[in-house]
Amino acid sequence: MGLRVEANLVAVESAQYAGQGQARITPAQIVASARRLEALGFDNVSAPEAGHDPFLPLAIAAACTGRVRLATNVAVAFPRSPMVTAQCAWDLQQLSNGRFSLGLGSQVKAHNERRYGTPWPSGPGPRMREYLQCLAAIFASFQNPKQPVFFEGEHYRFTLLPRFFNPGPIEHPHVPLYAAAVNGYMAKMAGELCHGLRLHPVATFRYTREVLAPAMAEGARAAGRDPAQFDWVGAPFLAVGRTAADVEQARDSVRSQIAFYASTPAYQAVLVHHGWQETGTKLHALSVKQQWADMPRFITDEMLDEWVISATYDDLVATLRSRLDGLVQTVALVLPAEAQRDDDLLRELVSRLQRD
Repeated sequence: MGLRVEANLVAVESAQYAGQGQARITPAQIVASARRLEALGFDNVSAPEAGHDPFLPLAIAAACTGRVRLATNVAVAFPRSPMVTAQCAWDLQQLSNGRFSLGLGSQVKAHNERRYGTPWPSGPGPRMREYLQCLAAIFASFQNPKQPVFFEGEHYRFTLLPRFFNPGPIEHPHVPLYAAAVNGYMAKMAGELCHGLRLHPVATFRYTREVLAPAMAEGARAAGRDPAQFDWVGAPFLAVGRTAADVEQARDSVRSQIAFYASTPAYQAVLVHHGWQETGTKLHALSVKQQWADMPRFITDEMLDEWVISATYDDLVATLRSRLDGLVQTVALVLPAEAQRDDDLLRELVSRLQRD
């Protein structure tokens, strides 16, 4: 079975993971990127929240494309009220003529409190559950202003929507919801409440199969839903190149990205599952000291093999299929800058991945 293929509308460069900052973007660059990715045959383009708002680039992309689907990958939920997020999603769904899907993640406590200035009153799982339920109520109320559906929970409350502030019905009112998940609770919740799940690349293939997939299926069945209809979006770490030597060099480069994520305490469940918790502790200590350059050496070749798809471009499609078979329906290609600039290579990879 073929895979749907996704690309980042605004790429996150490797230098950003190494703490070296990031390039500025312009509306013209977003337009050019969106049109190019659609012409190359990608099914989806997504925008991350990695220093830029994820919704604004998609509004630009909606105006200059007509086929490709648009998604946040992902928007951080808690700094935005459900109503703020719902309004952005509703407008994007209308502007794109039904091509938008909303990917949401909780982020970690330190970033919520210290970067976004957002309170962290309790664990993220139950709050995210209510957030999604509240969104569903708001969307239903937007579509049917005469019969609003309100929501009252422990963490979120939506009980007021005057007609003046209701954006009103749209032609494509179903906004597919995707949750980012690294632990079993979020995966189970996604199976119950969401259209799909966006896998964080820090979740290894084995961890995903042994922990996240069973949790998602449990949640889906509890809600009377078919797990087979669930959309898994994978964004695996890739170490790729034209030659075997290029692949080896890429494996060394990807260590910095893995170390960046593996230093985060909220992702330690993955490391614990593999028996790598001591490495996680060391990486976190270095990250607190901002010693990013010292971190990649702790990512061993054994770890790389669990996290990374390593292949030349000639072998990439076959290798992706073998590692992702039966696990994901959509793959986000996060390729090096050289490959991102090669239209012929991208067109061929996308076409081959989409074939049955």
